[in-house]
Amino acid sequence: MKKSSNSESSKLDRKTIERNRRIHMKTLCFKLASLIPSHYIKPTKDMLSQQDQLDIAAAYITHLKERIEKLEGRKKQAARSNSTGNVTKNEMFINSRLPVLELRDMGSTIEVMLITGLNKNFMLYEVISILEEEGAEVVSASFSTVGDKIFHTVHAQVKISRLGVEASRVHQRLRELIASLESWDYLL
Repeated sequence: MKKSSNSESSKLDRKTIERNRRIHMKTLCFKLASLIPSHYIKPTKDMLSQQDQLDIAAAYITHLKERIEKLEGRKKQAARSNSTGNVTKNEMFINSRLPVLELRDMGSTIEVMLITGLNKNFMLYEVISILEEEGAEVVSASFSTVGDKIFHTVHAQVKISRLGVEASRVHQRLRELIASLESWDYLL
């Protein structure tokens, strides 16, 4: 009789071990399915069988691997383009967004930075006259050309410190100047 009780207990042990394994696998499958973005799964997760969830997870992992490879390829191509001097996608984006205007109000001084393309019909004296009309005195103005971009920098000080210069008004007027120049270039 001892033999039958040992075999029964070993069967119970195997059944318990198998039940625990299934519960553990079900928990792992649930965790895996919860990691997949909901927009990637068309029907709801509750309606899918465990095998469907595993298939979708495998397809999603394959999709992520392909995306990583594509991004790494673009990164390598960008690195090669930078080393050979070719134009990258970022540079093309910046060129399409030209001109770029940045105005820094530092209390008694104002710094205007403007990036334009070589093909833009831009007059630096117009920026200087706007600053002077708004109560600032231009201390220095410079420009430099890098590739097909021109970087303009103007430093100005407030003429009368108690009156100051309204930076938002200067920025608005410079934006209007740029817009008028863009429409003028468009007509040419």
